Amino acid sequence: MKITKLILWSVDLSSHETYRMAEGKTCATVKTHVLCLITDTGLQGWGEVCPIPHYLPAYADGVPAAITEMAPEILGMSPFGADAPMRKLDGFLPGHRYAKSAVDLALWDLFGQATGQPVYALLGGRTRKDMPLYHSITCVAPDEMARIAQVAYQTGIRQFQVKLGVEADWQADAERLIKVREAVGSGPIVYGDWNCGASRLQATRTGRAVAQLDVMLEQPCKTLEDCAAVRQATGLPMKIDENAHDLASLLRAHELGCMDAVALKLSKFGGLSAMRRARDLTVHLGAEICAECTWGSDIVTAAALHFAASTPQGSLMNTCDLSSYVAPRLCPDAPSRKDGRIAPPEGLGLGVTPDPDILGSPILEIA
Repeated sequence: MKITKLILWSVDLSSHETYRMAEGKTCATVKTHVLCLITDTGLQGWGEVCPIPHYLPAYADGVPAAITEMAPEILGMSPFGADAPMRKLDGFLPGHRYAKSAVDLALWDLFGQATGQPVYALLGGRTRKDMPLYHSITCVAPDEMARIAQVAYQTGIRQFQVKLGVEADWQADAERLIKVREAVGSGPIVYGDWNCGASRLQATRTGRAVAQLDVMLEQPCKTLEDCAAVRQATGLPMKIDENAHDLASLLRAHELGCMDAVALKLSKFGGLSAMRRARDLTVHLGAEICAECTWGSDIVTAAALHFAASTPQGSLMNTCDLSSYVAPRLCPDAPSRKDGRIAPPEGLGLGVTPDPDILGSPILEIA
C-alpha cells in the first residue's frame, strides 16, 4: 500500500468570541489547513494544522509551501507506521514541524484504518473511558471572566485556564485569578496563563498576591529560566507550554524545577510520532500532561483525544476540545463534550471524516 495522492484545503475558523491573550495576541478568525493522503487502495487519511498568528514559529501560509516541498517524498510512502516516514521527512526538510504535523496525523489515520484499529490502540492502548477537559477563559474584565467560569462549571468543567496579561497589570491579573477561584469554589484546578507575555517581576508580583490561593501559573515568561525564577519566588506550581517543544526542552524544564505540568501540543512537536516520545519522557519525569494542539477543529481534536486516551493513568491532567471554541465544525462524526469530559472517536484510525461541503475547493492537489 502506497500513498499516491495528496489534497490540501484551507478553511477559515471563527472563534465564538474573540480570544484575547497577553501582548495583544488574539484569535478571531484563523486559517486551518486540512490534508488528505490517499493510497492506491483508496484509503484516505486526514490531518490538520492551525497555527495562531504571532504565537509560535509557525504561520498558516507556510503550510501549503511546505507540503508542496515535501510532496515528492510523501508520494510513494507506505502508511504502515508513521515514525520512519516522518524521520525521512525530517532529513529532507529540516524544521517546519507545524506543517509536518498534518502529514503525521494523516499517516497515523491511514495506519489505523489499514490495520483495523483506532489510533489510541497504536499509541499504546486505551487507559481510560474519557478525559477531563479544561475550559480556557479569554482575558477580559475580571467579573466577566468569573461569569464565564461559572457557566462552564455548570456544564461539568472542573479545570479552568485563566488568560492573563492583556494590560500588563499585575494587580488586574491577580484580581482575575481571585475572582475565578471564588466563582468555582475550592477543588477545581485553576491556572493563570500569560503565554510568555509577562516580565519576571510582573509574574512574581501577581503570584505573590495570590499565593494564599490554590492556583497554578502557566508559562509567564519567554524563557524557562525566568519561569523557574517565578516558580521559586512565588512557591506556586508551574505549567510549561510554549517552551516545551522537544525532548531537550522537557529535560531542561525538569532540571530547572519548573515543570509541574506541561502542554504537549501536536503542532509544536510535529505530530503524534514525536508527541508519543515526549509523553513517555514526561511520564518518567513525573509531570502531568495537557494533551492538545495550538488551535484547530475536529481533526486535531480527535488526534489529541486519542493521545490523551492512551496516556498512562496518573499522568494526564486534562485535554482540550479545540473544536468547541470555533465554527464551523469540520467533521459531523466528531465527539462533543459531555459533563465536562470527552471520549475519543470510536472509529478506525482517527475516526473522523470532514464534510466535503465545509472543506470546499482544494488549494493544492498533487498525484
